[in-house]
Amino acid sequence: MTALIDQNRLEQFSSLEFLARQVVEGFITGLHKSPFHGFSVEFAEHRLYNNGESIKSIDWKLYGRTDRLYSKRYEEETNLRCQILIDNSSSMGYPVMNKTDLKNPNKITFATYIAAVLIYLLRRQRDASGISIFSDSVELHTMSKSSSMHYRYLFTELEKLLITRSTEVMKRTEVVKSIHLLAERIHQRSLVIILSDMFERISKPAELFAALQHLKHNKHEVVLFHVVDKRTELNFEFEERPYRFIDLETGRQLRVQPEQVRSRYIEKLEWFKNEMKIKCGQYHIDMVEVDIRAGFEQVLLPYLVKRSKLF
Repeated sequence: MTALIDQNRLEQFSSLEFLARQVVEGFITGLHKSPFHGFSVEFAEHRLYNNGESIKSIDWKLYGRTDRLYSKRYEEETNLRCQILIDNSSSMGYPVMNKTDLKNPNKITFATYIAAVLIYLLRRQRDASGISIFSDSVELHTMSKSSSMHYRYLFTELEKLLITRSTEVMKRTEVVKSIHLLAERIHQRSLVIILSDMFERISKPAELFAALQHLKHNKHEVVLFHVVDKRTELNFEFEERPYRFIDLETGRQLRVQPEQVRSRYIEKLEWFKNEMKIKCGQYHIDMVEVDIRAGFEQVLLPYLVKRSKLF
């Protein structure tokens, strides 16, 4: 008997890839009209010709239009290996009422779509990509590849993450342990992109810095996208009325008025952010604050700047 196709899964998958394509192509169009026009060559399926290479791959028509020599890129060419690490711990389920709505997303939904957009962009650039999903353990780790089959597989796994994600299952953040494990499992030198709220060991960040340094020690380039709901998590903008705050990873509850804890909360978080920025600067790690309410450009442009520095 032939199994019926699950139309809901099919539609969810196609919308994920379709949105990723829309975001990337819209962003590229914007670059063509902006001071970052120089980035446009990254998307043209060409690369600069290097002296001594065979002239067979030169695009002479493009030379006629630009007066510069470019070689055509081919499907099997890989210029960069990129491993995307996605934090799937329960804290990433905040805000809990918005599980899959991209117009008003929670952190894991936004991080998943960021990963989809980056994978689409990497494929367009003929780069290899892989994903690693972690919480209190490494839930999934794929190698970085550039084949069409692998590309489809990654989108299937991201689709699963959107569909099966549940904030009802408490999964603690183990960023430190997971990064140490993944640093040893990413064997080839890569660009490692981390999508996480990094809400672990805020009072003792030294272990977190050691894990990030492990990636650098293994010769990886690292970009940390700190995924947050800026309005409530960083600025603590709540109405002045009683709230019940729940730790999504432990279930611990606290009933308070926001004004009772706001100043101390912001002070502690600012200290942690400053420590992160200082240490990331020392280790030559790019740290980018990503607000889930602010769109994808805040991710794409830093990624392109980082990629351009690697070539």
